[in-house]
Amino acid sequence: MFEVLTKWYRRYLFDEESILLLIMLILGLVLLNYVGDILAPLLVSIVLAYLMQGVANTLRDKGLANWLAVTFAFVLFMGGFLGSTLLLLPLVWRQLSSLVRELPGMLDRTRDFLNVLPIEYPTMVNTEQLNSVIDLARVEIAQFGQIVITKSLAGLPGLLTLGIYLILIPILVFFLLKDRDEIISWFVRFLPSERPLLKRIWTEMDDQMSNYVRGKVLEIIIVGGISYFCFAWLGLSYAALLGLLVGLSVIIPYIGAILVTIPVAAVGFIQWGLYESFYYVMVAYVVIQVLDGNVLVPLLFSEAVNLHPLAILLAVIFFGGIWGVPGVFFAIPLATLVKAVINAWPVPSDS
Repeated sequence: MFEVLTKWYRRYLFDEESILLLIMLILGLVLLNYVGDILAPLLVSIVLAYLMQGVANTLRDKGLANWLAVTFAFVLFMGGFLGSTLLLLPLVWRQLSSLVRELPGMLDRTRDFLNVLPIEYPTMVNTEQLNSVIDLARVEIAQFGQIVITKSLAGLPGLLTLGIYLILIPILVFFLLKDRDEIISWFVRFLPSERPLLKRIWTEMDDQMSNYVRGKVLEIIIVGGISYFCFAWLGLSYAALLGLLVGLSVIIPYIGAILVTIPVAAVGFIQWGLYESFYYVMVAYVVIQVLDGNVLVPLLFSEAVNLHPLAILLAVIFFGGIWGVPGVFFAIPLATLVKAVINAWPVPSDS
């Protein structure tokens, strides 16, 4: 066994840079696992600064001075940040609170509709079974509502932390944009002077992620915004909440669109039943999904992330299981990092 490990070590960790990269990866995983919550504002700020750096680079390429390009990118970021914080999130929270309060009434309307099933299909469904399922659902909904209220009250101290984050993140983004070159130069001092492996990994990551991350953010904004206006125009309740869910669903390939279909259909069904308005909403939702997959995605993503669909699904499952919602959000970038490391890792020839 020791001989096998020795051969593996000599084959894959035969130079200084590969050992350094392994240490960096292990250290990064340890930090994320144990102090990820503490580093969350910094990590979010790095991602946001990376997004806005693309805007600054584009403006600089068009002839603007660096300071002016950075200033414009930061002003654009602050506009979106304040708009989301002061307008979108309060609206979504109000609709979510309203939805929780109205769930028992929605359940009653659902039961009235389902009462026809024992009459239409007496051999498959009986009234007692239906009532037992409805009563169980009522209990679960009551418990869910109580949990939401309890969490909201218990989370009041956390509002102070959230407020600090809302102030801290724009400051961090500003300095990450303004002093980007100085920060990178400081970090590079701790790396070997010759680092071809790290350069290959960074080149592959930057080529794919700059296209993917910025394109995905635009996709979320466009799909979510169009969904909200369509739902609001058709008169669907909780249009902002559902529009946000549809927008965020594009983060999880293949699975997201299927999952979000359930709340959209459920709200439409409970609001209207199986009437024309319900079908209009579902047709609009399907059209949005089709246009997203066949028109918007090819326009936004000039270079596709070269990952097999199975690898994407496994990455969503694995990283989502480890880090929850943030793991799902960063599943594809993390999978791309793993792929870049594997492709660039030096392997000596057998000769």
